[in-house]
Amino acid sequence: MQPKVSIIMGSTSDLKIMSEAAKFLDEMNIPFEINALSAHRTPDLVLDFAKKAHTRGVKVIIAGAGGAAHLPGVIAALTPLPVVGVPVKSSNSIDGWDSILSILQMPSGIPVATVALDGAKNAAILAMQIIATGEPEVHEKMMKFKSELADKIAQANKELAEVKFRNRVG
Repeated sequence: MQPKVSIIMGSTSDLKIMSEAAKFLDEMNIPFEINALSAHRTPDLVLDFAKKAHTRGVKVIIAGAGGAAHLPGVIAALTPLPVVGVPVKSSNSIDGWDSILSILQMPSGIPVATVALDGAKNAAILAMQIIATGEPEVHEKMMKFKSELADKIAQANKELAEVKFRNRVG
């Protein structure tokens, strides 16, 4: 089985965050791979990975990085695939702003879809939505997931209706 999504991170210190993407894809039965690739420490591996990912069946790359966070942009510059960047608040981060801005502020022609700080699960959801545009079975899974989100809010509102406040109207 070939991976449809490739999850990469600058180092394994990002695994705690990036594993949320892996968990979601696992739940949705979307085949993926997960690796550490550093734009700074392993540039040759990054180059090789980015140029060949599409030839292995990968449809979307999720790239997480902290600090200067160059990995998503470097990957996006080298691949024809959509790249979803996950800014990671790392130990050397400036409250995550350095990562956010490094991933978000890409030059024209090199887009990186950027999710919230530490938002790896949303990156996986977006990857699944991208894949769903061309795969009806994945589309059905996404529709079910969205329906379940709506069901959770309906349930929450039922529970909220039971909470009593002296001046509550309605």
